[in-house]
Amino acid sequence: MTNERIQLSVGAGPGQRAFAAVVAVVFTGFGAIFVLLPMMADGLLTRLTGQGDPFPSYDDARDLPPGMLPPELHGDAAAGPGPIRFVGLCGLPFVLLGLYLLLRMLRTAAWLDGTRASVRGAFGTRTVDLATADVDGGTIAYQAGRDAVVPASTVVAHDRDTGRRVTIPLQGMGLATLPPYQLRALADAMTAGRPNYGTDADVHLLAGQLRTMADHPLGR
Repeated sequence: MTNERIQLSVGAGPGQRAFAAVVAVVFTGFGAIFVLLPMMADGLLTRLTGQGDPFPSYDDARDLPPGMLPPELHGDAAAGPGPIRFVGLCGLPFVLLGLYLLLRMLRTAAWLDGTRASVRGAFGTRTVDLATADVDGGTIAYQAGRDAVVPASTVVAHDRDTGRRVTIPLQGMGLATLPPYQLRALADAMTAGRPNYGTDADVHLLAGQLRTMADHPLGR
């Protein structure tokens, strides 16, 4: 068992990251335009209809009855945004989705530091000690191509004390599985100091499967 930090080859490959970044920028740009255009159109429409022409000062309107004062000079009313501006709020989800996709693709990473596994997502990082956590296998949907989605094996660790949970995909960047040395490192971290009886025996069994995958990297 080594205490060195090992970066796991999880997440999207360089080509997928570049494609996702382009998609995220398009979503964000489209949403931003959708937000800004109604605001600009509302101001233009107000000027064209003459509804937004204010008096130069209050002195120019002091002889008018209070009921005839424009909203910006009336003490009981305040000029608010036009209804067209609220249409722009529909673009906010596109902006947020684009930013989320960009952050997720650029920030997603996982690594081992001794027996502690850390998984970083779009907004935060979770860390679980594999040597003491409940560890099990699982599957997630993996985008294998433009139109192909296949199940990919994962290691799921659940901290018994904090309830924190991390999921480590065993699918490498453009690979059938993680590199052999990373699979062995995961297996070693899971079994370090762990007894081989009771529910912990299942963890040793899972670690053995990871070592088998490492010994036969071309196997399925």
